[in-house]
Amino acid sequence: MKRVGILSLHTSPLAQPGTGDGGGMNVYVRELAAALARAGNQCDVFTRASSPAELGTVVLEPGLAVHGVAAGPLGPVAKEDLELLIPEFTDRVLTAMTTPSGMPIAEAEGGPYDAVHANYWLSGMAGHIIKHELDIPLVSTFHTLDRVKAEAMPEEATAELSERRAEAESVIIGCSDAVLASCQVEVEQLVALYDADPSRVAIVPPGVDHAFFGPGDRPQARRALGLPADGSLLLFVGRLQPLKGAATALESFGELRRRGLDVHLAICGGPSGTQGEATLEELKAIVERSGLEGRVHFRPPQPHELLSSYYRAADVTVVPSRSESFGLVALESLACGTPVVAAAVGGLTTLVLDGETGALIEGTDPLRYADAIEPLLRDALLHTRASTAAVLDARRYTWAAAATQLSALFDQLVDARLVSCG
Repeated sequence: MKRVGILSLHTSPLAQPGTGDGGGMNVYVRELAAALARAGNQCDVFTRASSPAELGTVVLEPGLAVHGVAAGPLGPVAKEDLELLIPEFTDRVLTAMTTPSGMPIAEAEGGPYDAVHANYWLSGMAGHIIKHELDIPLVSTFHTLDRVKAEAMPEEATAELSERRAEAESVIIGCSDAVLASCQVEVEQLVALYDADPSRVAIVPPGVDHAFFGPGDRPQARRALGLPADGSLLLFVGRLQPLKGAATALESFGELRRRGLDVHLAICGGPSGTQGEATLEELKAIVERSGLEGRVHFRPPQPHELLSSYYRAADVTVVPSRSESFGLVALESLACGTPVVAAAVGGLTTLVLDGETGALIEGTDPLRYADAIEPLLRDALLHTRASTAAVLDARRYTWAAAATQLSALFDQLVDARLVSCG
């Protein structure tokens, strides 16, 4: 058994995915930590409390606790300002991970920490310090990388912040005893853009909870969600921000309507980031301008387990992200038997089997998306084959498998010499 401190500074695994800064990372941290705990490890997740109610400890299950740490105001803080709170967050976490005199915690009190696992670059900066203070290995998962996002959306990059973040990521990668990548594509990005040592990058694909995400009755799912029973249904799930490409999904849906298909679109998610509200207004403007009222159904972010009903209700899930390190939405949809038409970027290229479980699209042209979606809606046999292949392929992704890999990695790192900086 290992005791692991898991850092998730900027978003809590208890927060609702799909709005604010909450997304796939929330799901990743919570599900992977739970799987590690079930494998016999003690996992303590440390996150910044953004309200008085989030202070303190929540025990989710045996071996897994989430600790809300006071760092900065007990209220929302813009993501771009969280960097200023890293020192305070780090000090509070170090205090929690040691005795009042700064010594390792006694076995009777849970024992000392064996490793620290940082999620995202903000947590990585804290993890970097904690590694050296406690002399324990640092494992880092970045979820997104600045230099990858800058290539995908250069117009979004804020020069000063981007430069600081990219430099911080480089330092964290250089000091990490292991960097987790979701797929080979991410390994190649880490090596090419950050000069990461390939021997210290481990591929640990995320999983999906097959108890929730599995095939089901489409008409029943639509009735339960209050969605139209007639025609076909496209689905977009994700935060409403330019990077996720909801406008591309909407415009491809409009093209399918112009081609005479009886189809609806459900958009499930909330505004996120500095351009979130503008993105939502843009989507509504497109709907009004195109005369699609009554055909587009905006739904707020849903509890993670309830998303399975949306996947089961849909005929096709559209994932037109400009950048995606893995793509949990695509995996969850496939596990439910709903084919995915996705951007040919990042981890999506390993999740979606082009021509088998859906389609991969180069570029952001809505017409290309429409061309790929249309056959799946018109040809019932093609759709059935894609649906069956999706379910079968998704079975290889489980959180238990990810936890087994990561547990073995922790065992190796604890017995090895720590990587030194510089």
